[in-house]
Amino acid sequence: MTTVVLADDEALLRKALAALLPLEGEITVLAEAEDGEGAVQATLRHRPDVLVIDLEMPGVDGLGAVSAIRRALPDQVILMLTRHARPGVLRKALRLGVQGFVSKSAEPSHITSVIRTLHEGRRWIDPDVSARAVVDDCPLTDREIDVLRVTREGYAVADIAARLHLAEGTVRNYLSKAMQKTQTRTRHEAARYARDHDWL
Repeated sequence: MTTVVLADDEALLRKALAALLPLEGEITVLAEAEDGEGAVQATLRHRPDVLVIDLEMPGVDGLGAVSAIRRALPDQVILMLTRHARPGVLRKALRLGVQGFVSKSAEPSHITSVIRTLHEGRRWIDPDVSARAVVDDCPLTDREIDVLRVTREGYAVADIAARLHLAEGTVRNYLSKAMQKTQTRTRHEAARYARDHDWL
């Protein structure tokens, strides 16, 4: 039996995986978390064989959560779910010791198989994830992506600045450049455009 903690802010997907993974194999879901902070707490409390965590979550994102978990549990096995895998993100996750990457659109049976693979001490990166990571057509800088990601959560410029520890003028500059690059009229349109192109 393989024990798992599931962390994903998309409740529908998380609940579906929690229900389906035990049906696909000998997997027990010990806990669920809807954000990065919850993922850290649940992982430290339950010590699962495998943490299955979404890359993109509000507040502390997947990479932030993994970084915190690594400090306390350096040997924790981690499978990251992602809709995209920009090269920089993939490299950062690999440096943090993430053992597996699976597309969020994967079938539960495939995710189950990868969980078993990681539990056996091996690694796994879905071919479509690695292909998207190699072909990087994103014109946005990492900081522009950061401000668009927080914009998607509905925060005002002042809040974005506070969350990212930036000056408000700097945030406006990043948003302006992102809007130019995406040829959109508002920051919310730019954020939607970036999300639709798997850049966030």
